[in-house]
Amino acid sequence: MQNIIVYSTPTCVYCNMAKSFFKANSFEYKDFNVATDLEKRKEMIDKTGQMGVPVIDINGTVVVGFDEAKIRATLGLK
Repeated sequence: MQNIIVYSTPTCVYCNMAKSFFKANSFEYKDFNVATDLEKRKEMIDKTGQMGVPVIDINGTVVVGFDEAKIRATLGLK
């Protein structure tokens, strides 16, 4: 089972694309709205040094932005 965390904001187009990708491929994920969840925002920044979203953590591998090729490779998809 994959452990997927998505740090996102509600108005971010790429965040929504990432979440749609996971849903379409039947992957469960935890979504944290860093616009309102200050603790998770700090966690995201501490983990990556990034303030932009989405930040996606897949089993400890961090993907910044919706990089579908990297996400697929990390998940073992073609």
